[in-house]
Amino acid sequence: ETENNPVLDYIEEQTGVRLQINFVANSTYGDAITTTLTDSNMPMLIALTDARAANIINSAKAGAFWDLTDYVSDAENYPWLAAGNPSVYNNISIDGRIYGIYRTRAYPRAGIYYRTDIAKEVGFDKEVKTLDDLTELATKLAGYSDDTYALNMCSYTAGTINVITVAFGAPNNWGIDENGKIYPAHQSPAYLEGLNWLRHLYEIGGIDPNFATIDSTQWDNIERTNKAFMRFDCMDNGYRQQEWFEKEAGVTEQIFEICGPIAKADGSITVWPQNAGFSGEVVVTKSVSEEDLPKVMKFLDWVNGAEGQMLINWGLADLTYWLDADGYRMANPEDGTDMSVQVQTIQHSLNQLGMNLPGDLCTPAKVTGITNLRGRYNDLNKELAQYAVADPCYPFVSETNVAFGSQLSTIISDAAVQYIAGIIDEDGLRAAWQQWYDEGGAMIIDEYNAAYQAAQK
Repeated sequence: ETENNPVLDYIEEQTGVRLQINFVANSTYGDAITTTLTDSNMPMLIALTDARAANIINSAKAGAFWDLTDYVSDAENYPWLAAGNPSVYNNISIDGRIYGIYRTRAYPRAGIYYRTDIAKEVGFDKEVKTLDDLTELATKLAGYSDDTYALNMCSYTAGTINVITVAFGAPNNWGIDENGKIYPAHQSPAYLEGLNWLRHLYEIGGIDPNFATIDSTQWDNIERTNKAFMRFDCMDNGYRQQEWFEKEAGVTEQIFEICGPIAKADGSITVWPQNAGFSGEVVVTKSVSEEDLPKVMKFLDWVNGAEGQMLINWGLADLTYWLDADGYRMANPEDGTDMSVQVQTIQHSLNQLGMNLPGDLCTPAKVTGITNLRGRYNDLNKELAQYAVADPCYPFVSETNVAFGSQLSTIISDAAVQYIAGIIDEDGLRAAWQQWYDEGGAMIIDEYNAAYQAAQK
């Protein structure tokens, strides 16, 4: 409820802003946005779920939203907005300008985790800090037994391939060469290095020969039945697997580890980010006057700070959450009501106002379970973000890519799988790349280059 809501009353008390919020069911949200964008009297703020939709881009270009580029770089007046990741801001930009405050997703999120107990059994007991360390670990895990595998790979091959090729230095989908030209990731020598790494691991029995036909729904189960011991995927699966083993298999120690930064031979570190770092954005419409725009931006800045985050996510102390003697967030000490139930009773969906640009600043709850691998995951997202490799073409549109991109990318991904499995050799791989180029890839390269050069000007 937005009427007589103590949280909204407190927000008004702290900021002088009275919020009137229109909530729409998620199932009909896209339609509601389309209608709202044609309304002559738009809300001052709109939370958009799809920042790259054509109608959003067209509305921004037509002047429906304020250009916020100068505000989000003004650390003196808007420190929490300026704390956002420049790569992610670039991902939501349109023609090089920023029209919204992105709603953060875990970034970079992708990474590597493995079974430390099995690693110790095969003689690997150190931190993975370099690609050489990773190779040594994978090679030793491959030799554990005849009916187990080092790397858990399934039909969702893109994630695995992207993690290792970018770790070797390949671009994230698209790169920019020394002459400022856009080129596809597979043209990078590092892309082939990454594929060769997987191909070698496959050759020595470190990857299930049937990996391309294993459904992704079986991915977790392969680890839970002790059939594979390492995975290139979302890092949060590492702590989820640890917690599953604690709960379901009676494990009483940490048996999973999530890898931190992994350096190449030259010491540089590059990480595939798995996502673009955002899930939608909050735009400021021209219903806000130019005179009031700085005040609205001040409010958005406040929402991203610790006080704002706590209020919209958890409500008020001693009403929707309590603090224990050590300052951790806890459930109602009188009846033990689950915190999420209490918060939902009064909060409803106020957390939808959240953007979390500087990361999660909320007072944490006490960690349960034997290990704090969940805490390590949160820390690694912050640590690895600086090494995340952005896709420079993410903000741009290639008409050929829109029309034929998915079928063209299948040529690349199918060839990569066949190469890893030893079905084709390097000549066969390069022939597939040429096919991609001839059947539309060349046009996509040209279109992205034109859009990129125009934005640079």
